[in-house]
Amino acid sequence: MDLPEPTDDLDRAERDLREHGICALTGVLDPDLSVRVRNDLYAAADDDRRTGREVPGFGLDADRSNQRVWNVLSRSPVFVELLEDPTASHLLRSVLGWPMLLGNLSANITGPGGARGALHADQIFVPEPWPADPQGANAAWALDDLTTANGCTCFVPGSHRRNRSPRPGDVAEAVPMEAPSGSLIVFESRLWHRTGANTTIDERRAAVFGWYTRPIYRTQENWFLSLDPSIRQFASDDLLVLLGYRTAGLGLVNGLSPA
Repeated sequence: MDLPEPTDDLDRAERDLREHGICALTGVLDPDLSVRVRNDLYAAADDDRRTGREVPGFGLDADRSNQRVWNVLSRSPVFVELLEDPTASHLLRSVLGWPMLLGNLSANITGPGGARGALHADQIFVPEPWPADPQGANAAWALDDLTTANGCTCFVPGSHRRNRSPRPGDVAEAVPMEAPSGSLIVFESRLWHRTGANTTIDERRAAVFGWYTRPIYRTQENWFLSLDPSIRQFASDDLLVLLGYRTAGLGLVNGLSPA
């Protein structure tokens, strides 16, 4: 099996996501917004490395050439615009419905010479056997051209149908998902994937990953402690739902959703 080709057709992307567990939609990110997001992300990454605040990726990274930037939502208001993109919301809702939670908003920057990461599925927190439907999904924003050479994320086609995490001894060929800068890649949480090896001499590539789950799960990032208060203060109703500040049934205060 192969991965679906990137497309500029939203209906086609939604069909790809339903059939393959992944889609790539080109031209979603406005060029001006893309520049602002990219500049602010690389500034945050350079600041983390300079000040020693870097945190590795839960054993998924083979070396420090691959850099994770956590809680980017609090690093610059520009990232709010990614969360409120209607195209991303449409595709994510087609997988998870509404309401859902934003578990995390982080970034992955592969550096020159970086080794490939560990193969995994993102819903490892769900006990096996897994439910028939995915419990989470990622929205990945390409801030640079994602190529095989610079370490684009690689996916195992059809692996979501195995409905379990990869195990030692599994035969699984991970295929690079190449996409131009400004693209949006959405994939469901059962699909096996890993960061690709960056075989370039001097090229970094960045992508921002929004991790979303059904509302019964705890968020990966503790927004109540880590979120910049200004983000919450001016958040839209939908963003408040994604962050867990507005809810129904779970997370109530005296029987009511927080204001």
